[in-house]
Amino acid sequence: MKKFLVIGNPIEHSLSPKLHNYWIKKNNLDAIYGKLEAYDNDLSELCKSIKNRDLEGLNVTIPFKKSIIPHLDILSSNALRTQSVNTISLNKGHLIGDNTDINGFELSIRKLNYDVSDKTVLILGAGGVVPSIIFSLLRMKVSKIFLSNRTKKKAENLKNLFNEINILEWGDLPKFDMIINATTLGLNKADKFGIDFSQAGQNKLFYDVIYAPFQTEFSEAGNAKGNSIENGLNMFLFQGQQAFNIWHNVEPEINKELIEFLKK
Repeated sequence: MKKFLVIGNPIEHSLSPKLHNYWIKKNNLDAIYGKLEAYDNDLSELCKSIKNRDLEGLNVTIPFKKSIIPHLDILSSNALRTQSVNTISLNKGHLIGDNTDINGFELSIRKLNYDVSDKTVLILGAGGVVPSIIFSLLRMKVSKIFLSNRTKKKAENLKNLFNEINILEWGDLPKFDMIINATTLGLNKADKFGIDFSQAGQNKLFYDVIYAPFQTEFSEAGNAKGNSIENGLNMFLFQGQQAFNIWHNVEPEINKELIEFLKK
């Protein structure tokens, strides 16, 4: 039986095992997918486990999307450009790092029929998924990107990858069309942003990368003003679909039955 894992810290919230095991069963594959709360000193051994075929592949989530890179042999062009890896596979003895978050985000925006071209976007956060979001937005011809992070230094480091972004102080709200929560704030109900989102106005898109829980302080704040709301579920589904295809050479189906199953 082929074994797969998603690693992260925290990892309790992850629906990846539920998603991938659903697809594994639907496609009659001899495989199982689990999750592991990992630490930095686990990364080397986990990668060796893939080379030894004890594991067939890994999904990588916060906070390891960048720190996993030195343990890999080859990066896809998307992973190299963003310095972010969320999917690891083995090909001819080489550990391959890929980034399916880029297409995941892009497809989720297209599913909304939302045209980001010539729009101004504010991103909150500077973690592992943010380079993928920036890269996607630039590919979709966004007009301007503002970025704000609680630790300003991390935000400034991203400017080395993407000179196009504009760094703001945490809590500053410029005029924008779309705002993206790419922080971990919202994973726990007690999390507070310390930002007055009521100043944002109306006719905005509030996009929360978090998909579990399905409602957060961020999305509720946007909803209170009648703005459009999108959580990270579709991004999660589309990135997972591409990862599944990389490992199994099968493109699994995304449908209402699956979405209802994940929400149970």
